[in-house]
Amino acid sequence: MKSATRSAGSPLPATDEMHFAFPTGGVAKRAFDIITAMTALVVFSPLFLMIMALVKFSDGGSVFYGHKRVGHSGRTFKCLKFRTMVPNGDEVLRRHLHGNPEAAAEWRATRKLKDDPRVTTVGTVLRKLSLDELPQLINVLRGEMSIVGPRPVVDEELSLYDTFAVYYLRTRPGLTGLWQISGRNDVSYESRIAFDTHYVQNWSLMRDVSIILKTIPAVCMSRGSY
Repeated sequence: MKSATRSAGSPLPATDEMHFAFPTGGVAKRAFDIITAMTALVVFSPLFLMIMALVKFSDGGSVFYGHKRVGHSGRTFKCLKFRTMVPNGDEVLRRHLHGNPEAAAEWRATRKLKDDPRVTTVGTVLRKLSLDELPQLINVLRGEMSIVGPRPVVDEELSLYDTFAVYYLRTRPGLTGLWQISGRNDVSYESRIAFDTHYVQNWSLMRDVSIILKTIPAVCMSRGSY
């Protein structure tokens, strides 16, 4: 790994060789993640099973969807979700963006769409309440994600972080984080990067607990979600 120094407040350079042996928070954060994820899976198991049945019987397709995301130190993993899109989602998106310049511009800016033609009826409800992300508790137990941290990104999104990508790579991606409780898709991508950087620079276990508690009303009010 190349050594790097910085002045206060300056970003470290992100390179393909960047590797961090221990994610932000170390053993304490990992222990907290395991206990919290196991407890949540037990408490929400009836809801988990009900959603599985709804997704399966809505159109007969697969229940889960795994998308490759970038994790700690650049390692990729399959980020799990309840499936909320039609099976041929990539083709539907391509046609939609090709015929809708405004949607194409929105996609380039945020990598999301407020009116996404790929999303199923059941999927719309799950996304509104962020219930589609419950399977990521399994990612947490596997050590691929954390309860709190930057939301997982794909390779092309990480390039948007520029030199601040080094902070994303220092920690495991999270189920929730500062972006989730600060407006989510109502804020710019630049603000999202700033939130992620601030989180890593100022991590503490009490801050994680605070973010989790603030996530509950944010989800209930469906603030900024789509």
